[in-house]
Amino acid sequence: MAEEAHKVTLNVYDLSRGLARQLSASLLGKVIEGVWHTGIVVYGNEYFFGGGIQHLPAGTTPYGAPLRTVEMGDTHVPRDVFEMYLEEISPRYTAESYNLLTHNCNNFSNEVSQFLVGKGIPDYILQLPSEVMNSPMGGLLMPMIQNLEATLRAGAVPNAPQFKPQPQASGASSKDEEGPKPSEKASKPEDAKTEKVPPVVVQPSAGKEKVKEDPLGDARSKIQEEITREFTALMAQGTLRASEAATIATKRVMQKYGHLNAAA
Repeated sequence: MAEEAHKVTLNVYDLSRGLARQLSASLLGKVIEGVWHTGIVVYGNEYFFGGGIQHLPAGTTPYGAPLRTVEMGDTHVPRDVFEMYLEEISPRYTAESYNLLTHNCNNFSNEVSQFLVGKGIPDYILQLPSEVMNSPMGGLLMPMIQNLEATLRAGAVPNAPQFKPQPQASGASSKDEEGPKPSEKASKPEDAKTEKVPPVVVQPSAGKEKVKEDPLGDARSKIQEEITREFTALMAQGTLRASEAATIATKRVMQKYGHLNAAA
């Protein structure tokens, strides 16, 4: 209760825009509901993997409205600790390492979800590549898969800034500088607004909770600062992964304040 909980959701998009459901039975011999792309929404942003780890204000990604949203739970990990974690794993999630079948946006969402809330994303999303490739006609889709993979690897679909923990503001501005494309021009005014949206979006959606938590604002900030300091000290030892250090740091601080259950 002393520490603010951040809601974590999974946005699920169908890259085929309904074609998979319509054509999969005839092409593959079985019905495939969609070609899934996912992103993790937390701290007012959506984080996803395409041409590297990328982020945009929630609701402004190039994928449009999600087909569905899955509630993953709440996290007590402070945002700055999460950004340190993303910085640590970013060498494994690059444009060069992207593979549509084995190392894709859904694998990234699954790993991030486990870090934040201790559980992965739904299996039906993770199992889709093997389900398709193991179908009778799966091999015939390889040319299309390779073309889509090349597009995603080049970052042509996810027109979004690369994740840069330190110069976060410049990451958002770099999107505007990239913008000779018509789609980006259309989204530019929206992006200008949405840079200010996270605080505004979070306030209305959790307005009642914020009113209740305001009296505890100082205590909450103090606890988050202590978690960050503890996390930094643990990482400096060089023996733990970011996920392990974040878990230990959160437990230690919450034990100190007698709120272990809140950190569980």
